[in-house]
Amino acid sequence: MRIAITLLTLAISSLSYANSIPSATLNAEASDPVKMKWMVGFPPPKDKLIMQPESDFFSFPKMRWTVCHIRELMPTKQVTRGIGAPTPFTYAKDDNIDAITFQPLNNEREMTWQESLSANYTDGILILHKGQIVYERYLGCLDELGQHAAMSMTKSLTGLLAEILLAEGTLDENAKVTSIVPELKDSAFGSATVRQVMDMTTGLDYSEDYADPNADIWIYSKAASPLPKPQGYDGPNGYLEYLQTVGKSGAHGEAFGYKTINTDALGWIIARATGKNVAELLSERIWQKIGMEQDGYMTVDAKGMPFAGGGLSASLRDLGRIGSLVLNKGKFEGQSLFPSEVIENIMAGGDKEDFAKAGYTTLPGGSYKSMWWIFHNANGAIAARGVHGQTIYIDPTAEMVIVRYSSFPSAKNSKIDPTSLPAYQAVAEYLMNKD
Repeated sequence: MRIAITLLTLAISSLSYANSIPSATLNAEASDPVKMKWMVGFPPPKDKLIMQPESDFFSFPKMRWTVCHIRELMPTKQVTRGIGAPTPFTYAKDDNIDAITFQPLNNEREMTWQESLSANYTDGILILHKGQIVYERYLGCLDELGQHAAMSMTKSLTGLLAEILLAEGTLDENAKVTSIVPELKDSAFGSATVRQVMDMTTGLDYSEDYADPNADIWIYSKAASPLPKPQGYDGPNGYLEYLQTVGKSGAHGEAFGYKTINTDALGWIIARATGKNVAELLSERIWQKIGMEQDGYMTVDAKGMPFAGGGLSASLRDLGRIGSLVLNKGKFEGQSLFPSEVIENIMAGGDKEDFAKAGYTTLPGGSYKSMWWIFHNANGAIAARGVHGQTIYIDPTAEMVIVRYSSFPSAKNSKIDPTSLPAYQAVAEYLMNKD
């Protein structure tokens, strides 16, 4: 391969080898990284090494170890929690949840919640109900001391920061990007509005077709890699240089198109508006405010710019705290960390017709707003989502937050949604009927 795979590549989608699940793929139990003994020993045997400069550390089944060890492979920037004591959760464990049954999409056979964990290669899962932990499991590479790659759930936190800045008047959603970041004047982003970037309705000449060796994603990946560039390389270096090269295709504001470069453009907008990069702002506005247990961290490019589109790693319970903050519309222990309109705007959703053009068959009637996925179901659920099965699923009607970390062999969530979305709904109904 032409360059080591970066977290950029991981969070947008995955390489062609992971776009479908081969029939011979190991199941969750057989591919458990603990059982496979990756990186065990002093030193580990040669056939158990996962390391740079090899570029296969995110191939299955190695990826099941990698998702908990990103900072051992890539440079990172801390998202510090500060020095205060963490805010503990209260527990109300419910041992009946494992037995909850549901019917997967397009499948007549019922499945239990416990069965779904294995089917989806779950590494960690947390269920909060009315602020209490009712279910918590650690599997695969993850334990309660560990941090796991959030992938594109990072986008939703970047979008949340942007919505906070809009509510506070620091950003104007109707402002042209070029008025905030003049360096983007000659790129496709320059003529877009902040809102169009936030909702990914920009018209960008950008391809993420991994089967095409000349696709833009490979140029972006080379630019974003923090590793030394190969001799003779004369392309852009870093996220910000690459964004300036993106051309326009079509009109802004006409259709939703999921392209991670929008989030990195938004990260630049946020940094320019506040004087702080996304990692610093996440720490200041979120991590240090809600009693996080652990620091998070974000991967960076060669110039130290955090990967706003997918570079975060964090603990399971700390993402549960973020889910609770969103569920409670910005309130933490009775105090408002940001106006409730921030979450109300997100939950209202984006344009359903624009979203439908993208063809997400497992999300009919959905939309996308401020880097969040809006289901528009009866319970008003929204989610942060990332490749290989990452999710923060927030159900305001059931007063429920589910956080799942996963290392599913295929990057596409459409492969996991049939056994995930009905499972989440079944748990929500169980908790509501239990009250």
